[in-house]
Amino acid sequence: MTEASKTEEKKSLNFLEEIVETDLASGKYKSIVTRFPPEPNGYLHIGHASSICLNFGLAQKYGGYTNLRFDDTNPVTEETEYVDSIREDIKWLGFEWANEFYASDYFDQLYEYAVRLIQKGLAYVDDSTSEEIAAQKGTPTQPGRRNQYAERSVEENLRLFEEMRDGKYQDGEKVLRAKIDMTSPNMIMRDPILYRIKHAHHHRTGSKWNIYPMYDFAHGQSDSIEHVTHSICTMEFVPHREVYDWLIEKLEIFPSRQYEFARRNLSHTVMSKRKLLQLVNEKYVSGWDDPRMPTISGLRRRGYTPESIRDFAERIGVGKRENVVELGLLEFCAREHLNKIALRRMVVFNPLKVVITNYEGVEEILHSENNPEDPGAGTREMTFSRELYIEREDFMEEAPKKYFRLAPGKQVRLKSAYIIRCDEVIKDDEGNILQLNCSYFPNSKSGEDSSGIHVKGTLHWVNAKDCFPVQINEYDRLFTVEDPSGEEGDFTGYINKESLKIIEGALAEPALKNAVVHDRFQFLRKGYFTLDPDSTPAHFIFNRTVTLKDSWAKAGK
Repeated sequence: MTEASKTEEKKSLNFLEEIVETDLASGKYKSIVTRFPPEPNGYLHIGHASSICLNFGLAQKYGGYTNLRFDDTNPVTEETEYVDSIREDIKWLGFEWANEFYASDYFDQLYEYAVRLIQKGLAYVDDSTSEEIAAQKGTPTQPGRRNQYAERSVEENLRLFEEMRDGKYQDGEKVLRAKIDMTSPNMIMRDPILYRIKHAHHHRTGSKWNIYPMYDFAHGQSDSIEHVTHSICTMEFVPHREVYDWLIEKLEIFPSRQYEFARRNLSHTVMSKRKLLQLVNEKYVSGWDDPRMPTISGLRRRGYTPESIRDFAERIGVGKRENVVELGLLEFCAREHLNKIALRRMVVFNPLKVVITNYEGVEEILHSENNPEDPGAGTREMTFSRELYIEREDFMEEAPKKYFRLAPGKQVRLKSAYIIRCDEVIKDDEGNILQLNCSYFPNSKSGEDSSGIHVKGTLHWVNAKDCFPVQINEYDRLFTVEDPSGEEGDFTGYINKESLKIIEGALAEPALKNAVVHDRFQFLRKGYFTLDPDSTPAHFIFNRTVTLKDSWAKAGK
């Protein structure tokens, strides 16, 4: 590698990669250890996907490993269902963790750490209410003040803390606080709470514990126990880093180090677990995996590929300034990948019958390419006969000059088949079009065309003899505004009422009968689709992943 290319590579590193490379080059670490520490209180979303790609990606790039650690310190909101979904999402994204841990694995060790702080005179039991503690902390411009409980002896604090653990006191009656600095300009350093009383059943430890560590106490110490070298958080944890470092220093344990990067919010959706849960509970969506949700399970059900999400994470990059990423970029990444892998199929959404009056032959076998972007994808057989269906929107009785679809007297090509001409329009008594009578040109067969006829329009179609009905779910953006959380009023007031359009009675070519859940297809001229898990052999349901082009940008939305 030349010096110029080395310099260029160095320029392309993000700030976290630069930190890692410096640490490894200096010999600070022989290898790196990262972790992904989700709280199992909801399903992971696209923001978590970026963090997963970052943590696992750094470890992979620099020969280290990543731990999956469930931050299960709040038993009230945590469920095994969420643990299972998180595991599935990470694996689906293409990553494997070296070890699976839980913060609850360390409850005994964390308790001993707390005792150690008390013994050093660095923690005390406080009887104040949460309101009193907040008032005593002061303001950003005024220092806080300690109360009388901070003067308790080591012996008394040890006894009270043990009694808290044993369940002698009610929720909220006492807390354990670190004794740091009530005048610190960093409000979080003003004697933060380390433990609170919570009489609640835990999904792993049952009723063993009546006290649970706060995030600030569990996080850094868990990192240290696992010898995590680079603990990567989002920017809202910058003020917490001082507590993180203080606790590690005072406990004299492995010096894990916290680094922060800016989260990337996605337009036209919400990323708050609380708001996502509200959408689920209030039935605005069908569940956490509703294809309109920004959850990884929702994106998977909608037909996004793990490759496209990893590409999206790479494109948005890593920085220190928060911003809103346009949903169109995620859709672009999906189109880019799906165009390469999706099998081409024909589905008519709003059928109009076509009878080829001069076709006298028996049912004919044609061949159509599965994916023009992939020569190895081969071809599939399709049948052609006298009666077909085309899209109703592909016919216009009174067509303008530059209309290249079907109209009386006009000619079009049927994809992978023949050129046809519309000769007659059959209507009912009320003037509704029932059927088109057309003629075809036998020597215009695709791949063998010797007709000399040139047409500008090509239509998709299905054979009336072997097509079958399917349900189409056309999904669109869940919200009509870019940042629903930032608008006035309840964010649910901005839900896009057109975010789901269900089409019954669409007709599909027979090859789609072989589709299995999560197969991806391009329905010609319609978009990219996937088979929904609720499908049955008697009722196929296809979800639209993305349109063929950015329809929102085109519409100026």
